[in-house]
Amino acid sequence: MSDKPVAEMSFEEAMRALEEVVGKLERGDVPLEESITLYERGAELKKRCEAKLKEAEEKVAAITLDGEGNPTGTTPVEGM
Repeated sequence: MSDKPVAEMSFEEAMRALEEVVGKLERGDVPLEESITLYERGAELKKRCEAKLKEAEEKVAAITLDGEGNPTGTTPVEGM
């Protein structure tokens, strides 16, 4: 498992790490204490993935189109 802080991970890094955590938990071959630690890390990774997806959705929603439907630029998303 990567020692990189979750808050610094890209979406792809967080997804790979989350898949690794889920795989270990599904196998059930880790001690209880480690399972708890893995579950906590998985929850943190899930939250990071959701935040990065929301960020991407907001960027896509902010793309402005001209009369023909072509992208012309972006508009600021409120609250960012």
